[in-house]
Amino acid sequence: MPLTDNTVLNDTAAAQNAGSSGFKLFDTHCHFDLPELAIQQALYWQQAQLAGVAALVIPAVQQSAWQNVLQLHQQQPHWYVALGIHPWWAAEHSLDAVVELNKLLIANDTAVVAVGEIGLDYALAENSFDIQQQLFVEQLALAKQHHKPVILHHRKSQPQLLAELKRQQFNEGGILHAFSGSQQQAMAFVDLGFKLGIGGTITYERASKTRNTVQKLPLNCFVLETDAPAMPLAGFQGEVNTPAQLARVFSALCQLRKESPEVIAQQLWQNSSNVLRLRSS
Repeated sequence: MPLTDNTVLNDTAAAQNAGSSGFKLFDTHCHFDLPELAIQQALYWQQAQLAGVAALVIPAVQQSAWQNVLQLHQQQPHWYVALGIHPWWAAEHSLDAVVELNKLLIANDTAVVAVGEIGLDYALAENSFDIQQQLFVEQLALAKQHHKPVILHHRKSQPQLLAELKRQQFNEGGILHAFSGSQQQAMAFVDLGFKLGIGGTITYERASKTRNTVQKLPLNCFVLETDAPAMPLAGFQGEVNTPAQLARVFSALCQLRKESPEVIAQQLWQNSSNVLRLRSS
């Protein structure tokens, strides 16, 4: 449902307030192509910019989305794209889709910054596990072939993801999306060249294990993300998440860290640029 005029005005004002610090932020995971955001994409991007968001990554979740996200990059070069098949949509695909993905990676090498969103989700029905595994293995191999980082989805599957990364000797790195867990779990991926995607989870006080881990790890382990339109922040449950909320994620991270906001913002931008192999600006 479209936003009302009052909601638009309130959200825009909130974005301006959140971005008043002037820090440059990078949303490394925003599903800007999904209907909840696409309906007022220009407005949401304006609000995001007012909140300090200067760039974002749009990870595709299925084959039917690939051409659309590539077109979005053509419209706005600071909307980077990742192409992949999310495990939630694995059952709707065959390995033929990986052949098409390979063609698109060849044809759009500079536009595509990562292969993703890919991974394993063992909270889904067990009858999806085989095709999830097949597609993950093939997409990871494709990322290695094209020297692309990956954006990893995980639920109840971190050991299996790590095992496949090691089996393929994958050394292109990437982002562990929606990180939650212990310091030991985090370091297993950091040691393989991954950054940890930090989003709305850290705004919930009950996420004590994740918040504690975020306090202890080096700052160069993290990137910011919203996962908009999903994963609303604490206090915004039931609402559509937007990239402008990244400013609040950043504020929550600053409250957990000892470094100054200026240092945190600069390091997060550098982390994002490095893992996605972008020229830092």
